[in-house]
Amino acid sequence: MKIVSVVGARPQFVKLAPIAAAIGERAEHLIVHTGQHYDELMSDVFFRDLRIPAPDVNLAVGSGPHGAQTAAMLGALETVIQELSPDWVLVYGDTNSTLAATLAAVKLHVPTAHLEAGLRSFNRRMPEEHNRVLTDHAADLLLAPTAAAMRHLQAEGLVARSTLVGDVMTDVLFDVRDQILASRTAGISGHGINEYRIATIHRPDNTDDPSRLRKIIRALAALDRPTLLLAHPRLRRLADQYEIPLDGGGLQTMDPLPYPELVAAVMGSSGVITDSGGLQKEAFLLRVPTTTIRSETEWVETLVGGWNVLSNDVDDIAINVNRPRPAPVDEAPYGDGHAAERVVASLLNT
Repeated sequence: MKIVSVVGARPQFVKLAPIAAAIGERAEHLIVHTGQHYDELMSDVFFRDLRIPAPDVNLAVGSGPHGAQTAAMLGALETVIQELSPDWVLVYGDTNSTLAATLAAVKLHVPTAHLEAGLRSFNRRMPEEHNRVLTDHAADLLLAPTAAAMRHLQAEGLVARSTLVGDVMTDVLFDVRDQILASRTAGISGHGINEYRIATIHRPDNTDDPSRLRKIIRALAALDRPTLLLAHPRLRRLADQYEIPLDGGGLQTMDPLPYPELVAAVMGSSGVITDSGGLQKEAFLLRVPTTTIRSETEWVETLVGGWNVLSNDVDDIAINVNRPRPAPVDEAPYGDGHAAERVVASLLNT
């Protein structure tokens, strides 16, 4: 059997790692990198640090408006899929790469599986929400990470081609976490900071309006302890365009971290402030309090016990960040760390 994985962005590289390991020699596995995230910090370093095989094809599409980027990927992927002639195309998550690969594959009548199917924020302003819904309704096999995702798929009439596998990001996170605990390297080095928070901001609803972005940055800078802002290249570009300084007060800017270093930094932090879907979940699994600057989350399980709090009102960021530490919880809604094995079994046996 030949399986083609199509990836293009940081969260997809993390999800790819356990899938590639689980496939091993059981099938021919080819990796197509669209180049949606194309610089070393957002792409190459993840393949190296997570021991993912080098991509067999790199389309090097790069950044651009949603329509232009998706169209460029669609045309290139159609050619690649025809040439590779796979038994399955496996798409990951909710990016433009996900949708483009799905459209290319299904129009060529190539069986397509969607990993992380069924997630819904119900916020139609999010490009990711459209990518998720369109992909789920087009794909042949829907691999859901949670019971909530399965309920969404059932409500949309898609349960007959859906299966609950668990969350593959849990697989790799637990592996990296255990390595960090064994080596006692939790925390962040080179900044002379012992107590800090980690922040990431990248979603258009928070970055495209200069007034809102300026308020968010000011709120982070005014917090009661140092906050390390891991600045996505897009955030840096927009902040420079709007003349918003990203450093000041208690706010210090850093480049995005390689995944093992990110996990270590979160483990050593006193909290996370983010609008990222993946980081919300990672922080919850590591039991690090999180404040999410959004009005909704597709990872509703992270809200259990107050470990994650939504703070779309910028004026409430400080109040939510400084809330008392939540009580311990035992919930494990994202699986047991063996989701990738279930994904591969589903592909091989379907």
